Amino acid sequence: MLAGWAAMAGIVQPALAQDRPVASTPTDRQLTLRDVLESSATHAPQIIEAMARQRQADARALTAEGAFDLVFNAEANTRPLGYYDGSTAEVSAYRPMQNNGGQIYGGYRVSTGSFASYDGKQITNQLGELKAGATFSLLRDRLIDERRGRRAVAETDIELAALDRDLVAIGVQRRAIEAYQQWVAAGLRVRIYRELYELAETRQKSIEDQIRLGARPAILGVENQQNIMRRKSLMVQAEQNLQLQANALSLFLRDGLGQPIVPAADRLPPRLTDGVTPRLVDQNTAIAGRPDLQALVTRIEQAGIRASLAANELKPRLDVKAEASKDFGPGSPVRRPLEGAVGVRFSVPLERRAAKGRIAEVAAEQDALQVRLRFLEEQIGVEIANLRTQVGGAEKLAGLATAEAALARRMAEAERRRFTLGASDFLLVNLREESLADATIREIDANYRHAAAQAELVAALADREQLLL
Repeated sequence: MLAGWAAMAGIVQPALAQDRPVASTPTDRQLTLRDVLESSATHAPQIIEAMARQRQADARALTAEGAFDLVFNAEANTRPLGYYDGSTAEVSAYRPMQNNGGQIYGGYRVSTGSFASYDGKQITNQLGELKAGATFSLLRDRLIDERRGRRAVAETDIELAALDRDLVAIGVQRRAIEAYQQWVAAGLRVRIYRELYELAETRQKSIEDQIRLGARPAILGVENQQNIMRRKSLMVQAEQNLQLQANALSLFLRDGLGQPIVPAADRLPPRLTDGVTPRLVDQNTAIAGRPDLQALVTRIEQAGIRASLAANELKPRLDVKAEASKDFGPGSPVRRPLEGAVGVRFSVPLERRAAKGRIAEVAAEQDALQVRLRFLEEQIGVEIANLRTQVGGAEKLAGLATAEAALARRMAEAERRRFTLGASDFLLVNLREESLADATIREIDANYRHAAAQAELVAALADREQLLL
């Protein structure tokens, strides 16, 4: 009977191992990191909000394109009273040029009735007059003008919105990985503390049998009951933490309608895995792939557009206009031939203080952005280097924690054999048992820190493939 009690009091090794599979958790029901990442990439509110901002940028770009829309005009005039009864009707259309600050235009007008001599330009032949022309900018507005500048800025705003969406999505996926890993680690701790509690509960019956037989003192039963209460307290705390982590994970795990799903404990995997593995890429390549760096480069490009607009305002305006018109039908022979006209307009700002001020302002902005870009490149380089160091250090610490747990397991097994032979006592066996549990907890924590460091590095490298983006 003493040997049977010792067997009950011995350390059940699989019960304290962190990689022990749970038979009651079917493999097809286990929640994987991929499930969480796919769900958060599709339904995370932050990502959906960033996508909405990207659509806003698309809409602003469409608004900027509206400056180049074809514009149609129609006008009619008549004189119901007075000596002259002339009436006119005119339709016209114009469109700004895509590659020049000028525009092309055309129209048709027709008149009927009589007009005063000073209104002679309104008179047309019987079938009306067709007119077409164009205006070209030769100096100011030739390479860039306000319309094209707004369009270029709107196009870069689309790039910024896309990069902002990537940056938000990477942050969301990183937090989703962290929430999943914390949930799994909390579940593994619950298993260990629950099995410690169940082991003490089972041992209590054996101790009570030994007390009734007079083989053990009654105080040993009280001591084990105290041990049961302490272990139950640890188990309850671990279960509470597991529920908290499950609630936190529900922010990233959602159903098809985007509603949060609180994962049940029976969906816990049997072990804590790395989940993602950082790529071995060149430092410069890693830095260049960062959305925040690309966004700053795009902002420098926008500043360049504003600098071009400011420089354009310093130039004098020299526009050339060419127009052709022809009247049709019966009427004055003077208006019958095809007519052509060419005109030139020149203007220059004399002081140009507004343009000079804008040029100086944009130049200062470009200098500031360049300094920020250099610092960001250095900051990202240091961040990636530090994270790689953390991954390496966390991997070594995880290996040491695993070795420590293995040694604690050997000590527990040896103490169990000594207790079976009568060479040990209940207190020492209990200490070895809890020492093994503590070592296993430390192993879980070390593996979690290693997995978390890897996830941080993957996010810092902006590895969209591993983040399922």
